[in-house]
Amino acid sequence: MRRVPATVITGFLGAGKTSLVRHLLARADGRRLAVVVNEFGELGIDRELLLGCGDAACGEEDIVELANGCICCTVAEDFLPTLTRLLDRAAPPEHILIETSGLALPKPLVQAFAWPEIRTRTTVDGVLTVIDGAAVAAGRFADDPEAVARQRAADPALAHDNPLEEVFTDQLACADLVILNKTDLVGPARLAALCYEIEARLRPGVKLVTAREGRVSPEVALGLTAAAEDDLAGRPSLHDLEAEHDHDDFESFVVMSGAVHDDAAFLSRLRATIDLHEVLRVKGFVDRPGRDWRQIVQAVGNRVQQHFDRPWRPGEKRETRLVVIGKKGLDRAAIRSALEASGG
Repeated sequence: MRRVPATVITGFLGAGKTSLVRHLLARADGRRLAVVVNEFGELGIDRELLLGCGDAACGEEDIVELANGCICCTVAEDFLPTLTRLLDRAAPPEHILIETSGLALPKPLVQAFAWPEIRTRTTVDGVLTVIDGAAVAAGRFADDPEAVARQRAADPALAHDNPLEEVFTDQLACADLVILNKTDLVGPARLAALCYEIEARLRPGVKLVTAREGRVSPEVALGLTAAAEDDLAGRPSLHDLEAEHDHDDFESFVVMSGAVHDDAAFLSRLRATIDLHEVLRVKGFVDRPGRDWRQIVQAVGNRVQQHFDRPWRPGEKRETRLVVIGKKGLDRAAIRSALEASGG
């Protein structure tokens, strides 16, 4: 029996994973695809974004959300039963896309495909690591340990290891294909240097491709036939000796508010709030009076993007709903007050 290929899509918060999945769904060409999407936070947003893609491949039953915690930490409880249900369908999917949260370590998820319950029924076609090119170009992750050590010694604010850097390193180490996204935000010279720097960190045979808005063709992203579950030893992880990892350094919460009448004021207040409170990520929906379509807001740092994804459905409650993600200790009351006030 043919094993159903699965593609694990990993990458840091805001790198463009959901944009990539939407792009692949829109170019399914009749192929039955299923998506398992894992959110970090109390309220899932990514499933709604995928369902709003307007393509026949975005059926309700084909997009499954796991919102009970990081997928790499809840493999047995959530992921394996979900995968089994997809495979048990009368007409199972021809390919499964798995979008992890931005904090997930990919290797524990790949290891799950070696479990007896699913080993003979599915295989990891490949691990795709999506990188925010503009963020990495700005030096968000450093790959020179000595330079980091010197910087930490000179700056008390850098006295502790950055878990984001560790996650980024593990995501690169497990990749079969690396997608350097948002290249339109990086100058040509810096982009060439960045490609060289990233390629130097990759395992032999792993390819790097550049993209804008997650636009990578299915011919490139799918069909890698990597059988990653059989190559675990070749995918070293900083966390191989750990029984588990935690995300105690991060938190998320939801801000609900009414209609946004003044879009410019809303964006100004949003950027100011992100800067003031060092918010990592904001994403969600905005109710714009007089507009029949729902507006999407995506913020990585203070870089904010907006677009209208689909019409509000009949009977659907119109509201502004934002997920805020950041380091532990966010001033939730102040952030809520600022963002709720910006809706007026």
